[in-house]
Amino acid sequence: MFTFAFATGIENSHPTIDGGRKRVDELDKCGFYQHWRTDFALVKDMGLDFLRFGPPIHRTWLGDGRYDWELADLTFGQLRAQNTVPIVDLCHFGVPDWVGNFQNPDFPALFARYARDFAERFGWIQLYTPVNEMFVCASFSARHGWWNEQLRDERAFVTALKHLVKANVLAMEAILEVRPDALFIQSESSEYFHPESPAALPWSDRYNAERFLSLDLNYGRSVNAQTYTHLLDHGMTTGEYRFFMENDLRNHCVMGNDYYSTNEHWVAADGSVRTAGEVFGYSEITREYFDRYRLPVMHTETNLRTEGDEPAAVLWLHRQWANVLRLRRAGIPVLGFTWYSLTDQVDWDSALTLDRGRVNRLGLFDLDRRPRQVGVAFKALVQEWKGLLAQQSACLTLPVIMPHDEKRPAAEAQGRKARQVLEAEVTERGAA
Repeated sequence: MFTFAFATGIENSHPTIDGGRKRVDELDKCGFYQHWRTDFALVKDMGLDFLRFGPPIHRTWLGDGRYDWELADLTFGQLRAQNTVPIVDLCHFGVPDWVGNFQNPDFPALFARYARDFAERFGWIQLYTPVNEMFVCASFSARHGWWNEQLRDERAFVTALKHLVKANVLAMEAILEVRPDALFIQSESSEYFHPESPAALPWSDRYNAERFLSLDLNYGRSVNAQTYTHLLDHGMTTGEYRFFMENDLRNHCVMGNDYYSTNEHWVAADGSVRTAGEVFGYSEITREYFDRYRLPVMHTETNLRTEGDEPAAVLWLHRQWANVLRLRRAGIPVLGFTWYSLTDQVDWDSALTLDRGRVNRLGLFDLDRRPRQVGVAFKALVQEWKGLLAQQSACLTLPVIMPHDEKRPAAEAQGRKARQVLEAEVTERGAA
């Protein structure tokens, strides 16, 4: 059992750009394929027990039921050997070329089989983020025209979103069949839209309702009438909507909220949007998400891109941590905190739309694996708070089994109990 999960992540975005002709592979750009052993050693040295990481989907998933597991076997084998808990990120902004893009109606069922086959091969893994940032992925791919299908219309957006969320739901079901005590830590961007003027209110109200769409569908929560009409007008059928309302797996979920300085927006009278910076902040916005879903929370992503001003990133770290503590002291069950990612990233200053090789200084370590000031500060923060949070949170736990403990009687008992609970849930849904 864990009372709090300090984590970092390996950046593994992999969308396509240029009309699908070019694959962005952040694992490659950030040097992971060459330095993964060093990277995992750095995670351990930081005192972190949890790591957000997933195999490159385009290199691993070669076809329906066909895989190249070599890199996954090596990397997850090392994480298991060093007793690090992976939070497995199976789909991070892209699909293999043979799937096409998120307009493909076959994607959800295909992805669920991939998730099940992964879970069967790596049965010791308990924590998953099946599909990362579903709303962001649908927006960037089908509303803004930046990635993958590169479309710019509402029907394409609704299509991408329903396929991404359905893939996530079906993957959760498939993984639970293999590992009944699996837990799913959604990683979704927590947003807020501020009206610049009274004329902007209709737009900001619409955007503030839509920001919940992926989690509403994922958790089986009814959307408001205006949003429901918008979904139906742009290609979602009543049967598709009913699927989401009838497949609620929230009992197996932790609500992961990502927060960056770009997550709050000013909305103009014409509906256009620009970045607002930190106005309300993580704690206030996360409170809205918690009030809506009433689920345990994890701060699953944050960083601050700096161009030589490393103290600014350290300040951002402490401001985010202060927000986490504020929520916990207010009684909101925040179970984890993540600085994302372990190393600097590449080309995120253009949202990965331009292949310029521009290094973004936002990691705990630079691309030569030398610690940044924020890395030193995060390590100190983990050391200072880890023990105290354990003492303060005796009744607030994350039932995670460490890799080295998977064969112990308590772990096996947890698995048996989880299977009984899951069978009861399935029976209850069938009766309804």
